[in-house]
Amino acid sequence: MCGMSQQPPGRSTAARPARPDASMSLLTNVMEHSLDDGYAEAAARDGVEGRNGLPRSLRGRLWLAAGVVLATLVVTVGAVQAQMDAPTLARERGELVERVEDDTAAADSLQQRVDELRGTVSEMQREALERHGGDQAELIALLSGATPVEGPGVELTVNDAKGAGGGGDGPRADTGFSDTGRVRDRDMQRIVNGMWSAGAEAVSINGQRLTALSAIRAAGDAILVDNKPLAPPYDVLAVGDGSELADAFKDSVDGRYLQVLKENYGVRYSISEQDQVRLPAAASLIVRTAEPVKTEKGSTS
Repeated sequence: MCGMSQQPPGRSTAARPARPDASMSLLTNVMEHSLDDGYAEAAARDGVEGRNGLPRSLRGRLWLAAGVVLATLVVTVGAVQAQMDAPTLARERGELVERVEDDTAAADSLQQRVDELRGTVSEMQREALERHGGDQAELIALLSGATPVEGPGVELTVNDAKGAGGGGDGPRADTGFSDTGRVRDRDMQRIVNGMWSAGAEAVSINGQRLTALSAIRAAGDAILVDNKPLAPPYDVLAVGDGSELADAFKDSVDGRYLQVLKENYGVRYSISEQDQVRLPAAASLIVRTAEPVKTEKGSTS
């Protein structure tokens, strides 16, 4: 029996264990070779040669020296020019200041002259009213504000509220005023008209005499009387029978209007009777038209 030689079964060799970072070969390569070979060679060469950033050729060094000299020359010329111009600028500035001071002094002198002429004209107008007023000269001078006046009367002090006022329903709702506690020009207009209606013979605000031609207006938040700004508190003096004048004003529509401003908007005011008040003459009188007075007989005077 022929026996067949049997080959021993083949033996399988065990596989090598895989590296843990086998899947990260790209990252590993980047970390191990962070620089390209060309860059690494250039960096090594620079380190050996110790490059200092200066050109090595003679021509490059000459150009660098020429640039430095040119920059130095420009800076030096600028400094010298600024130093030379400094006295000229200072002189021109001094001349400009002197011109401003001279013009200011001239304007002040002209304004003083205008005030003197205005006072002269006002005095001539007062004298004309007193001289040609006939039997009613004193009354005409009083009503026109031509002369100072003193006598019994009332003092009404009106001031802004300490804080913001009330709601939107009130006497200011239809006049465009904001609901604040500030005294407005229209408030003062109503107060002054109320004084005239109550029987006042003469009225002033903060020492400024009012006439039939006086205007109370507003410029922003400021109140102007004949174009002169006033600051609160507003001190209104009125000549007349003290007790009757005060009672008549309180009972008038304008007096109740002021009371509503106090209750709804916090506007502060106080009124008191005075045994003696003094009002100055109006600063200026402007006569726009004049007509002769006709007597009973038809003649004029």
